Order: sequence, then structure tokens, then C-alpha cells
Amino acid sequence: MLVDLLTIEEEAVDAFTLHLRFDIGLLAERLVGATDWLARDSRTADLAVGYFGASTGGGAALVAAERRPDRVAAVVSRGGRPDLAGDALTAARAPTLLIVGGDDEAVIGMNKGALARLAAPVKKLVIVPGASHLFEEPGKVEEVSRLAAEWFSHHLGRGAAVRAN
Repeated sequence: MLVDLLTIEEEAVDAFTLHLRFDIGLLAERLVGATDWLARDSRTADLAVGYFGASTGGGAALVAAERRPDRVAAVVSRGGRPDLAGDALTAARAPTLLIVGGDDEAVIGMNKGALARLAAPVKKLVIVPGASHLFEEPGKVEEVSRLAAEWFSHHLGRGAAVRAN
């Protein structure tokens, strides 16, 4: 399920103010709401949830995962800002993959710092050589897709059930 974390109206405002995209609490609240909605639907209630967040969505995904540890079984952050998850880093337990472009030096540093603070027992940082922040170079988005699919296949897997409290 693809979730836009901002409404159309909020995106229009954010295009000028740039503040809502950094409101990690708001973005995480929206993810938690979507996760709770999935839990109430009989078709999805027994499925484990995985979050894929890009940019500030990576930080929001970790905060939301920390708030719903019984539902969220894996997190992938692509070119993300997991550092923006703050104290949630020391409490999040979902297996977490951080993917960063090799040419995105500032974000590499932020991800290394976040990885060191991340309490998840299973965590990994992958730096994709020759990739910029948006992975626009030939074959780089496909590499991100492969890495994320492998992570989710392993941690959500066929028949993965929701973890008990």
C-alpha cells in the first residue's frame, strides 16, 4: 500500500514553507494511522507490516515502527534521514535496512550515526556506489528495489504473522 503522508493541500503549503516534510511526529502519526487501519481490516489484520521510507519518511518510519512494535516487522529507509527519529532510535526493534547513495556524503554520515544509535537487533547500512541522493543514475533505483525486496522477503517472508505482544 502506498501512503502519501501529506494531503494535497499540505503538499502545496509545504512547497513554499518546507516545514511539514520535517514534521516527523506528524508523518509518523499518519503511518501509525495506516497501520492501525490495516489491523482493523480482516483481509490484512494477520499480516506483518513493513515500512519503506524515503528522505524524511525514513525517520518517520522508525518512529512509527517504535510506536507499533507488535505490527511492524521490518523497515527500509532509502536515502533517508533516520537521524530525525530521535529517541525512537534507541527503542525501535524492527529489523532495519538503511540504503544510502555512495555520492551522498552528508546523508551517509547521518545514517552511520543513526545506525550506531539504533537499538534494533538486526540492522544494516548499505551504501550504493555511484548513486546520488535520489538514485537517479542508471540501474541505481533497481539496486535499491532489489535490496528492499530481499530485506522484506527475509523479514516479512511468506506467511509471516504479526508478532505477539
